[in-house]
Amino acid sequence: MTSRVLYLFGSAAPPVLDLARVVADAQERGFDVCLGLTPTAARWLEPRLAELERATGHPVRSEYKQPGEPDVWPKADVIAFAPVTFNSVNAWALGLTRDFVVGVVAEGIGKGIPVAAMPCVNAAYVQHRQFERSVTELRKMGVEVLYGEGGFVPNQPGQGRPGEYPWHLLLDAVERLAPQPRA
Repeated sequence: MTSRVLYLFGSAAPPVLDLARVVADAQERGFDVCLGLTPTAARWLEPRLAELERATGHPVRSEYKQPGEPDVWPKADVIAFAPVTFNSVNAWALGLTRDFVVGVVAEGIGKGIPVAAMPCVNAAYVQHRQFERSVTELRKMGVEVLYGEGGFVPNQPGQGRPGEYPWHLLLDAVERLAPQPRA
């Protein structure tokens, strides 16, 4: 039996600092994990990137490859994007693919790859009308957005609890969405 391939993407919100544990949890669930980060998240995790590459067995990516370069990852069976910041949610919904991970998830929708996403935004950001429109648009495109009841619930600015970020809900969604392992 071959492992299912999970592209696990994160943007720069405090829960991204827990990605080593999330990678291990996903691997325990039978996934071959490829890790992608926004440029800012990659800077935050710079001291741990080599460790994350050893853990996944794949390069950690935060930039598009050069034309003509081969893909270094196997094809995705499922994509999970968490934590997804206010900026990344809106860029993705609007099709603004400057960042590698946003480009991959935008293209993944068109390729029919199942995608789960869980924002990490505070209650002030969600007052901006574009955020709710973006979440609605992503859901209409078939993305399982774990936001609100049964997902991430925003906290007040400055009162984040990154240790309580519900990673298990994201991995449960990934297991549900991913095709069964190949024989």
